[in-house]
Amino acid sequence: MIKRTLYFGNPAYLSLSNKQLVVKLPEVEGNKQLHETFKKESVASIPIEDIGLMVLDHSRITITQAVIAELLENNVALITCDASHHPTGLLLNLDGNTLQAKRFMHQIEASQPLKKQLWQQTTKQKILNQGVLLEKQRQGNAQMLYNMAKQVRSGDPENFEGRAAAYYWANLFGVEKNFIRDREGLHPNSWLNYGYAILRANVARALVGSGLLPTLGIHHRNQYNAYCLADDLMEPYRPYVDQLVCRLIAQYPQAQGELSTQIKQELLQIPVLDVEIEGNKSPLMVALQHTTASLSKCYEGKEKKIKYPQMNL
Repeated sequence: MIKRTLYFGNPAYLSLSNKQLVVKLPEVEGNKQLHETFKKESVASIPIEDIGLMVLDHSRITITQAVIAELLENNVALITCDASHHPTGLLLNLDGNTLQAKRFMHQIEASQPLKKQLWQQTTKQKILNQGVLLEKQRQGNAQMLYNMAKQVRSGDPENFEGRAAAYYWANLFGVEKNFIRDREGLHPNSWLNYGYAILRANVARALVGSGLLPTLGIHHRNQYNAYCLADDLMEPYRPYVDQLVCRLIAQYPQAQGELSTQIKQELLQIPVLDVEIEGNKSPLMVALQHTTASLSKCYEGKEKKIKYPQMNL
C-alpha cells in the first residue's frame, strides 16, 4: 500500500480521535463570527494508517502527544523544519519490526568484508544511475561513468564514487553552469537538499520497518550521524531526486532557487516516483521496502545482493 505524504506549511491544530489525525485551523477555530456549522465542516480527518511521511513546516503548529505516539506506532516518519523551512529533525519508531532484536544482532555482527561488498554494490549502482541520467539529459559523457562503475572493487578503495560525483555534478546541468554541489551553494542546491531530506526520511522509515538500525552504516561512519545506514542506502536513489530537480528547473525557469510552496509540493512527490527493481516498476516508497528487506537478508547470509533500483533510458 502506498502511504500518503502530508505537508503542513500553515498554522494548524493536530489532534487524535479514533486513530484519525484531526486537523483544525486556528484562524477558523478562533473566529467567533463564523457559524459553528462552518467550523465543523472545515475540520479534516485522516486515518493515521494511511500516512507514511508527515512534514511540519510552521512555527505555529500545535501537535498533541497522542498524535505523535500514534504516528510512530504506525511507523510514520515525522519531519520538522527550521525557521528557513528546511527539514532539520526526524522522528522514527523504535520498535518497527517483530524480529528487530534478531536483525539488530545480525547487523551488528556483519563482517567487514561483507560490508565492503555491499558498499561495492551500492556505489556501482549509484554510478550507473548517474550515467543514465546524464545520458537522458544529454549532458557530458555517460560512458565515462559506465566505465567507472565496472571498475568499482570491494569497498571502493579507488574512490570511484567521489570521482564519478565530481564529473557528474560538473556536467548534469550543463558545463556552462559551473555547478558545484554544496549544501550552502547556489541554485539548485536548496532544491536538492530538500529532496534528499525527503528521500532520507523515507529510507530511514523503510529500515526501521525491516528491523534494522539506521545508525549503523555499511560505509558511512560518523559518531554525530544517527542515520549512517540511511545515507548509505539512499545513494542509488539520489539520481531520481536529481532527475526531478532537472525537470523542475525546466518547468520553473524563473524560480532561481526559491524554495516556494509549489516547489516543495513537487518535491514531496518523491515517495511516489516510479522506479524499477529487477524489471518490476513500483513507487519509490515501495521499492525502498524491497531494498531494506534484501539488506536484512544479506546480513543474515540468506542473500548476497541488495535490491537496488536501475534507472533506464
